[in-house]
Amino acid sequence: MQSDFLRRMPGIGPATAGQERGLLERMHVDPILLLVLYMMSAIGIIVLYSAGAESQYLISRQVAYLGVGTVAMLVVAQIPPLVMQRLAWLAYAGGIVMLGIVLIAGTGAKGAQRWVDLGIIQFQPSEVIKFALPMFIASYLSQRAMPIKFKHLCWALIIIVIPVALILFQPDLGTAILVAGSGLVVLFLAGLRWRYIISALALAPVAVIGAWVFLLHDYQKQRVLTMFNPEEDKLGAGWNIIQSTTAIGSGGWYGKGWMLGTQSHLDFLPESHTDFIIAVLAEEFGFRGVMVLLVGYLLLFIRGLWISYTAKNSFSRLVAGALTFTIFIYVFVNMGMVSGILPVVGVPLPLFSYGGTALVSILIAFGVLMAISTEQETLHAK
Repeated sequence: MQSDFLRRMPGIGPATAGQERGLLERMHVDPILLLVLYMMSAIGIIVLYSAGAESQYLISRQVAYLGVGTVAMLVVAQIPPLVMQRLAWLAYAGGIVMLGIVLIAGTGAKGAQRWVDLGIIQFQPSEVIKFALPMFIASYLSQRAMPIKFKHLCWALIIIVIPVALILFQPDLGTAILVAGSGLVVLFLAGLRWRYIISALALAPVAVIGAWVFLLHDYQKQRVLTMFNPEEDKLGAGWNIIQSTTAIGSGGWYGKGWMLGTQSHLDFLPESHTDFIIAVLAEEFGFRGVMVLLVGYLLLFIRGLWISYTAKNSFSRLVAGALTFTIFIYVFVNMGMVSGILPVVGVPLPLFSYGGTALVSILIAFGVLMAISTEQETLHAK
């Protein structure tokens, strides 16, 4: 008996052996994801040109990162989900090793050691582990009976704690929390029993108090307190939030116009080309521009959930759902900190913020979604 892993395009019936297929189908590309991704990336480069003070260097590097990420996305899309399931542990182990290298010989800035210097570029391993972690947990749980048994839950939590602890030592509390969230999403999607969820919620206040007393550094505590009253330290801890909310509010409905934003061009807005780039969008393109961005993310979110819903096996469903929610969490946290409803934790805006590792890793994640969306159940021919 011969097995053949076949694919189909979303919304079109299964392709039969010998049937002529289109280019996108042969490349295992989801056209809806591809279209929305490149529309948002194009808008992001336009905003980045203004946010980066018309820097040709930033634009050329971002375009190069987009090209590298596209190649990586297309390569990953060719990999059958069954192979991904078998190799998920390798991606996770590689991420752990790289996080260890960061602690031993990593480079950093502003008191944080988060990058590995490869000579030509600096590589941030935490951007890789945030997608490798949910894939490995999904691989582990998909081979067990659901809903999750207690011993499997314990092992899954250990898998989550290891990279989170390594990231905390960098230190990078914001990324550590988000990486933990990406793993916990898989547990929830795998059918976590309500008694575990209720127990976790009951213990949450104790965990928060313990983290505040024993885990958080003074500057991290100050960020949390500043969220509630940024005016208390206008020229210090509250500066970022005040300037970003000022930029967002001054844009109004129509915006000031491309390249005409004062907060970023007069250097009032910090990290305008990375973490706070949405404030530049809001100031120059107004509320309408932000709504276009939100619609784009909503389309990606809906498409990701649909891919998860129509996936052919437990691993594919868990991975597609986890990656979709992970991307959504990063979007929510970035927008929340820029608008002042969450502490400033240094989280980039997916597809918009300048940065190579973040852009390439998120495109690889979309490559995984494309591989799952074009997956066809294995057919057996006698």
